Formats: sequence, C-alpha cells, structure tokens
Amino acid sequence: MEVSTDTCELVFWQNALFSKWTIEAELTKLAGEYDLNFLAKCKSGKGFILKVMRTDCPKWLVEVQIQALDHVHKKIENAPIPRFIASSKGAGFELIHDQFGNPRLVWVLEEILGQCYADTTLKTEQLAYAVGVALARLAKALRSFKKKCLYRDFKWNLMQGSWIAEKLTCIEEPNRHTSILRILQEFNEIELDLEDLEQQVIHNDANDYNILIKGTLSEKRTISGIIDFGDICIAPRICDLAIAAAYIVLDHPNPQQMLTAFVAGYHETYPLLPQEVDLIWRLLRMRLAVSLVNSTMMSKEYDEDPYITISQEPAWRFLEGPKISEALINARLRAACDMPVVSGADRITAWLDQRRGTFAHLFGFDLKDAPFCTLSAEDSVVPRNPFEMSSSEALNIGRQYTEKHNIWLGYYGEPRLIYTDPAFLLGPWKASDRRTVHLAIDVFLPSCSPLYAPIEGVVYAAEYRPRSLDYGGVIILQHETPEKDVFYTLYGHLDPDFLDTLKKGDTVRKGDKFCKLGSQENNGGWAPHVHFQLALSTADMGSDLPGVGEPGDMYLWQRLCPNPAALLNLPEERAVYIPTNKAKVLKDREAHFGGNLSVTYDEPVMLVRGWRHHLFDEWGRTYLDAYNNVPHVGHAHPRIQAVVADQLKRINSNTRYLHPAQTEFAEKLLSKLPKTFEVCYFVNSGSEANELALRLSRSHTKSNGIVTPDHGYFGNTTGAVSISAYKFNKPNGDGKPDWVELVEVADDYRGSFKRNDPERAAKFAQFVDDGIERLIKKGFGVSGFIAETFPSVGGQIIPPKGYLAKVYEKIRAAGGVCIADEVQTGLGRLGSHYFAFEYQEVCPDIVVLGKPIGNGHPMGVVITTNAIAKSFDNGIEFFSTFGGSTLSCLIGKEVLDIVEEENLQKNAHLMGKRILEDLKQLQKRYSAIGDVRGMGLFLGVELVEADGSEATKLSSYIKNRMRDHRILLGSEGPNDNILKIRPPLTIEENDVDMLITAIDSI
Repeated sequence: MEVSTDTCELVFWQNALFSKWTIEAELTKLAGEYDLNFLAKCKSGKGFILKVMRTDCPKWLVEVQIQALDHVHKKIENAPIPRFIASSKGAGFELIHDQFGNPRLVWVLEEILGQCYADTTLKTEQLAYAVGVALARLAKALRSFKKKCLYRDFKWNLMQGSWIAEKLTCIEEPNRHTSILRILQEFNEIELDLEDLEQQVIHNDANDYNILIKGTLSEKRTISGIIDFGDICIAPRICDLAIAAAYIVLDHPNPQQMLTAFVAGYHETYPLLPQEVDLIWRLLRMRLAVSLVNSTMMSKEYDEDPYITISQEPAWRFLEGPKISEALINARLRAACDMPVVSGADRITAWLDQRRGTFAHLFGFDLKDAPFCTLSAEDSVVPRNPFEMSSSEALNIGRQYTEKHNIWLGYYGEPRLIYTDPAFLLGPWKASDRRTVHLAIDVFLPSCSPLYAPIEGVVYAAEYRPRSLDYGGVIILQHETPEKDVFYTLYGHLDPDFLDTLKKGDTVRKGDKFCKLGSQENNGGWAPHVHFQLALSTADMGSDLPGVGEPGDMYLWQRLCPNPAALLNLPEERAVYIPTNKAKVLKDREAHFGGNLSVTYDEPVMLVRGWRHHLFDEWGRTYLDAYNNVPHVGHAHPRIQAVVADQLKRINSNTRYLHPAQTEFAEKLLSKLPKTFEVCYFVNSGSEANELALRLSRSHTKSNGIVTPDHGYFGNTTGAVSISAYKFNKPNGDGKPDWVELVEVADDYRGSFKRNDPERAAKFAQFVDDGIERLIKKGFGVSGFIAETFPSVGGQIIPPKGYLAKVYEKIRAAGGVCIADEVQTGLGRLGSHYFAFEYQEVCPDIVVLGKPIGNGHPMGVVITTNAIAKSFDNGIEFFSTFGGSTLSCLIGKEVLDIVEEENLQKNAHLMGKRILEDLKQLQKRYSAIGDVRGMGLFLGVELVEADGSEATKLSSYIKNRMRDHRILLGSEGPNDNILKIRPPLTIEENDVDMLITAIDSI
C-alpha cells in the first residue's frame, strides 16, 4: 500500500541503499506501523525491500529475523519467504544515521512479487486451503528454530492479549465495548489450556497484507510469499493459525467455509490436536479484539495514518454479524480435520455398530425386507415446482411406492428438492445455497403406527411444530453409552398426542411404545412417515437440530448426524444414497463421444432438473439460467408437459396424414407475421431450416451466390456450415466457398463506422455492393442475403436502424431474396418487437425459426411467400418425417399461446430494460466493460483490455466465476470477449438482482 512521502526522505534512503549495498534503484514508500519500508526498483526490473527500523529497535530483533529467514530457506526449498541481502561489507544490516541524525538499523530483503491477500478479489476456499498449507509449512520449519530471546513480552503476543482489559475504555460505543469484553472473558477461560500447549517460534502476523498471492483471471492462485517477520515470537502454533484465520474470514460471504478450508489445509500439512482445534474460534476473535483496541488507541494518536485502522471496519462487521455457534464451529473444524466431531464421537459410532441387530425394532418388527425408494433430485419430479411444495404433493409424496409396498424407507444422505420452505434457503436469491441433503432415514407406514424406543433414553425435547411442511410432532431422546458418551435420536412427523404423557426429563425404556405416526392434519401435512435421525451432539442448537444439510457441508453433517441404520438394525450400505458419479459420467462421455463435442465451464455442471429459468444439479443445487434461449417459455413448462403427455397417448404422425394441429399451428404462427407470409415448412431444427431456406432461395432465383455477414452461424448441416464463417473460418475449417461472400458485421461499437456517425447504417450496407459484384463476376449470381437479424454469435450485435432496409434493397435489385434467421431473436424475446426484423422496419422474403419455437423440442420452421413456395414446388417432394409431426405442431402452438397468455414478451421488455440499465451503471464504474448492448432478453456485455482490445481471458474468467456463483452465462464474438445474456423469458426481479450483483462482485 503506497502513501505519500517527502522527496528528501526518498533521496536520502536511495543514496544510503546505493552506498551500503551498491543497489541503484528508485524508492517508493510502503505502509507500516512503526518502521519505514521502501520498495526499491532497479532499472532491470529487479526489486528489493529496504527496511529502516524504528529508532529504539534492538539489534537482536533484526538479527533473529535474518536468522529465521535463513533457517526456513534451509528447511524448505523455494520457500515463499524473502531472502535477506547482505550489505557490501557482508553484514546482515547496517547502522545508518537518518537525515535527522537518529541512528537506524537498516537491512534489505529481496522483493517477492504478488498481490496482498487483502486486495485479491478471488478469495475461494481453495485459496484459503493453500494459505493454510503455506503457513503450516512455515510453522513446521520454524519448530526447530530455537531462540530464547523470542519469549517476547509485547502487545502482539496473543498469549498476552489480556492487556486490552486495561484499555477497553477507548471503545466508547456501549455495544462494541460489551462485545470486546465478552471476547476477553472467553479468552480468559482458555488461558490455562493455552499454556498447556507446546510452544515454538511462530511468524505471529500472517495478516491479509503479509500474505502475497500470485495468479490472475483463470490462472490458479498460489501463495507467492509470507512477509514481515517483525512480530516473530514463541507461542503455541495455534496462535499463529488463529491470527491468520482472523483475516481469512473478514468480509467474506462464507466465513465459516473459508475458515474450515484454511484449517484443513494447515492440518493436512502440520497435523493439529483436537484440543488445539477447539481453541481456534476464541483465539481468532481475541486477535480481532486486540487489533481493534490497538487501532482505536493508535488512531487517536496518529489520526492521519490510514494503515492503523485499515482492518477496523471489516473486523467490526465480522464481530457484529450473524451469531455463529462456537460448538458448531468447533464441530465443523474437527470434521474438516477428520477428527471425532465431538469428544467421544468415534466411541459412540463404534458402540452402535457393535450392537447393530440388538436394538428394539422401531415399529415392533424387523425392517430388513422393507425396500428403500428414492425421492432424489435426480430421480423424482416432486415437487413439480422445486420452489413450492404443494399440500397435495406433500400428502402424496412417494405414493407410487406406497401403492406397491406396505412399508418403504427413504435414503440417508439423499439430495431432495422437496424442502422448499424459506428456512432451507441460505441466501437472498432463489439460486442461493439451499439445504437439500436428507440427514435421516424415513420409514413410511400408515398414520397412527406405533413407535418403540430402539434404546433407553431421556426426553430431551418434546414439541409440536404445527406449520405446514414442518415436523408436526417431534421428539428428541438423549442417550448415554456405558462410557458416559452422550448422543441423541430424533423422531419427526409424529402425532402430537405424546405431549399428554411425555415431558422433558422423562425416561423412555428400550422397547417402550412412546409415540405414533401422525396424519396429514398434525404431521406437517406429509404422507405418514417418521424422520429418524441420529445426532452425536446438538452443538448448541437445542431442539433446532437440522434434518437436512447443504451439499457443501456434508463433511460436517454426516459426522455430526451419521447414518442411523445401526439403530434400525440395518446394514449401513443399504441405507445410504449413492448419487450418480459426475466424474465417471464425464470420463464415459470422453470415451464415447467425439473430442470436438465441448463441455461448458472449466468445472462442468451435471444438470438433472429444470424449472422455468432455473436448473438443478444432482445434489439439488440451484443455478440461474441466464444463457439458454431454447427453453423459450421456461424449462419443464407444465402446459407443454401436459400437451406432450396427452398427445403421446393418442398419435404422433407426420404431415403425410391430415391433422388439425398442423394447420392450427401454421395459422397461429402466420398471425404473428406480415401478411406477405403464407406458407410454412416444418422441420426438426434451425440448421435444417436454414438449409431449406437456401434451397428455397436458389429455386426461386436460379442462382447460387449468398451474401452473409462475417462470423455468422446458421447450423451444423453441410449447407449451413458452408455459410457460417463462425465455423468455416476456424483453424482446420474448410474455408469460405466460392459462392459465399462475407460482409462486415454492422457492429457500430467495434466496426468500421461508430455510433457517432449518423450515416453508419448506409455505410455498413455499402459493403454488400462489393459482395454482389464479386458473385456476379464469378458467375454465381445472387441467390440471397442471409443473416441472424441481430448477429448473436458475432457478439450480440444490434445493427443500426436502417441497415437492413438498405441491404434488402440492394439484394433485391440484384435479383436475390432476403432471409432473416430469427432463431435467437424471434417470438417476443426482444420485448418491444416480436421479431428483430420489425425493429429494422423491413419485411424479409424468408423467415427461419429454430428450437425456441418448441421450447427445446426439436423443431424448426421456414416461413415464406406463395411466390417462393411455388418456385420450390418443382415436382420433387419435400418431406421431413418428424418435421411437422402432430406432437411438434401442438407444442409449437402451445409455445406461442404461452408467450401471449403469460405476457412473456412484456416480461422480456421489463426485465431486459432493468438488466440493460443496471449493466450500464456497472459500465460507468468498470473500465473493463467496453460496451453494453441489446434489446429485451437479448443482451451483450463487451469486455475490453486497457487499450480497448478484446478481453478474451477476462470473458472466460467471468463466465466461469459466474458458474461458481451458480449463474449460467455464455460468451460470444470473434474473440470470445462478449458475455451473452439470453435467459428464458420467465426471468424475474430477484434473478435480475442476483445476476447484476454477481457481475459487480466478480
């Protein structure tokens, strides 16, 4: 962090550096609390750090730092710490009198390149893990460094943190004063435990400005340096870890996960003891308390130094944020270190396993023959709307199994989408993290079936939770093993009549009938069943023990609430859900498909469900779909599902037979187009439709030549690829055919003519003249002009108004026809216009539609005039077996009806306008956003480098980071630097907020 300084000071120390070290360099002053630090840059680019110690700095402190650095470098090859540079005399440091005559100890270190952890915006769990590994390697190396002088009595020795007790009056705000006092009291409770731990030399100040990170954009982030050994001392290593952890959690949306990853990395490298892990949370908070008290005191004395208070507000935000259970944090950290999640957890699970088969049967009979059936996100379509479980769906959950079996069981560890109450959502967005993974075994039986205690226990909680989709009646029993280890069993969805006979503290003996299954009136509205859960601790959660966990937290919950199969006398492996292995699916895909079939994202997603504009993976995690235009009216639309299910019970025939669906679809479609359009051809895809459009144009004009914009894409058939520069101009592509002429895309941001040119539309259109002339000279003539009306693959381009009118005029004058590819822009996506050609105020001769007309069902349509259709009707039959099938026509008409009846064109206009306005606000703040353009829900964000060139790497980085935020985006353009935003037309305000917030954050 650079601060201003007096030029004379810089010159003085610049001369001193050259005089004592013969290093000629330009100096820049760096931040520091007491000492002077300068970055010295030589003309060669090599850098050094000149350290000028405070006037009262003892020699031993500099000497011991140099010795420590040297020791670590001998222990660790290529250690990420600086090397000291001896002076010209071979000394580790020099005594130099500063410009005021004060004696200063001065020494030099090599510069380590990297960005401060505090300044890096990509703070992932992987990076936190890497920081933990790096700090542990350093601590492990320092363990053998023995220096008695480092038993230091100073304010940053966390062992001595109680000094803040006498200074607490500086924290004047009452709530903050109370908060620090509470942290101090908690610290005092562990001081004796801390003193019992082994002590060693530690770095003692791995804060977020002393950890350097290397790597930008999509590069892997690595630890390039741990710097500033000025606070080195002897203390338990857990203090070192806690100090770094205190800064890892600051201003991060997932502080617990970051802390866990950091501790896991440390433990993997320099294994911790359970008693050490249990101290981390209090030590972390104590470090923040010490820092806040110190900075508050110092700021009153040095109020102009920003470095002093640099971490104040982030620290207060963390301490004053949502309350975090210490017991749960300790359990989380223990689980991440593969330790017993609570003391005795390993003994409890071993004891239960040894007695498997001896416990009283929960329903009075053996469950060994009862089948396990799935309600998983992957295998079940309940609820139909994964954000809203209806009362009917809850009551009938698993009915298909109940009709076959008198009794059936639900898996432990199964990800489900049935948990739709807001309590399961862990963030503000529909696509935020969500608790989906079942932590119990369900047993489905008729209501009023009696339950018998598998083992003796004491009633820990007996409650009735009457809310819909809650537990209804719920009992928690507390149990004790012969070794006095305590654990719990939970029984949910009970008839609450047990409240008349059971109260907290009552004993329930093994085999006692103590409750019965509830009915829909009193069990939360569910089909009758019991949620049977084992917990090794309540971790300060009392009776609010969660029955469902977030997929990313399973390392914790599956240890805290392990599989209860033993208590049901069932084998473990029978009861646990095994999801589809994504890695195996990817491997099999690579084995069975061509290498040029790409998979999106560096970390692919496996999607098993969709609903409107959201998608769900195999673990029930939700993704906002801001990319896929094919599900035009939303994924899994119930009206389309109903049409498909109904028609497939009847007939799915082709156009050789009469059916009213074919003409009804055609009439509905033609009603959306100018009256010049009278004839429809139904095919199976946009590719096939564009191929047919070429045939129509050639039959009508008796010419072959095509004019088309550069970097266009029209499909994957041979003819479509021949006119798609996006394909044929790729490396190893076939190149442009002679009968195709490319013209510059009418891109008034990056093209030959810019938006400040009022004649740009006509000027872009003039490029067509040369194309026409070349085709005529080569003898191909002009068959037509084909273009994505708004070029999408070319970069979400909105051509200037009037462009197509000029182009069409020229093409028609040359005898050609005008083909509008509306696959990505038609059917109301643009909001203000049903088709993009309407915005251009033109009427094409042929219009092409693709899969959005079928909402993903394989469909394409070519619509044209009677005159062109008659030219094509040359005696050779045109027939597509599934093009225009009964089913396809019904689906196509239903899509058109849905757009109309659900006001999706209006929604595209309103949501698109909001996204566009918000993106333009971001553009004002971020120079990397060169252009924002689009209409409705057809939007592009062009990313640029500082020199205005295409920022391809940044685009890839943002696209993959958006996936990490669970938002699916695409990227396009000749240099793949334009973010493509093209969601289903159902997108809502909450989703727009999520989209913009994520882009801003990244």
